[in-house]
Amino acid sequence: MITAPFLKQIRLDPQKVDVKAFPFNTVSYLTADFELGFDAAVTILVGENGTGKSTLIEAIAQAAGFSAQGGSQDHRTGGPDTGNALAKALRLSWLPRVSRGFFFRAESFFNFASYLEQHDGVGDLHRRSHGEAFLDTFLDRLHARERAIYILDEPEVALSPQRQLAFLRILREWQLSRQVQAIIATHSPILMCLPDAALLSLDGGTIRPVTVAETEHYRVTRRFLANPAAVLADLFEDLG
Repeated sequence: MITAPFLKQIRLDPQKVDVKAFPFNTVSYLTADFELGFDAAVTILVGENGTGKSTLIEAIAQAAGFSAQGGSQDHRTGGPDTGNALAKALRLSWLPRVSRGFFFRAESFFNFASYLEQHDGVGDLHRRSHGEAFLDTFLDRLHARERAIYILDEPEVALSPQRQLAFLRILREWQLSRQVQAIIATHSPILMCLPDAALLSLDGGTIRPVTVAETEHYRVTRRFLANPAAVLADLFEDLG
């Protein structure tokens, strides 16, 4: 039985790489020999703002056949894609090719919820909180009963810490199903703690495996919660 991950590797076509064009001129690891393998059902990309997490996630989604605006193959939100130089240069290796899936972007989820209400008869998503609508959509529509790939850009944006724990359970169910592959960009130390996930850091101009405790997100959060007063004193010291 073939199980997740189904997308085995991404690489760049050297002939499609324009070193003067975005994002190749700003993201240092996107060189002509770039390649990235996926060995786990869930891969989590972490890094500081500006390291290219969302750029890479969006390009993978477009190269896999999803709209840059987010949604599924059947529910495409927003306007037409404007084109992504990285997506056009990416080459994806599958075993087997999976077409069912979803690309989640926090900023376009409102449009997707509107689409569901208008076309699928899903009622009153906009009357629920953003986090409730998000979790309901994932529970009801992004199930693990058949092969799928879910690509998620900062899903924690709409979720409280308690809701992030609920979402962590959904991710674990995806893993255990062996039917779902997920690639996630996140700043959430909670989501980073998913057991058996491949955690990759994009900091420092390279992509490398890390542990949760090695991430800056974890270190900063732990230091702050351990002694908020000391952190705030350092932060505000020059303000008088």
